[in-house]
Amino acid sequence: LIFERMKEEVRTGKPLKTAMELGFGRAWDSIRDANICTLITAFILFNPFNWNFLNVSGMVRGFALTLAIGIAVSLFTGVVVTRNLIRIFYRG
Repeated sequence: LIFERMKEEVRTGKPLKTAMELGFGRAWDSIRDANICTLITAFILFNPFNWNFLNVSGMVRGFALTLAIGIAVSLFTGVVVTRNLIRIFYRG
């Protein structure tokens, strides 16, 4: 999604550095919303309050925890690491 936004900005004639910053900025809203929805789902599946209407097993809780960790790592690498690597590549 980030790179598609960057390509859209380059197609409009913006310099690569400007397109990079605008691409990350425009993609952030979609990325954040999707990850928040998935984290809410993982929270509900984990059932930390032991709600009676959610009978979850250890496997479901394990899946929810793995999902939440995966989303957090993906969000970090997708936004922070990728942005810094592209900045380093662009300077070099």
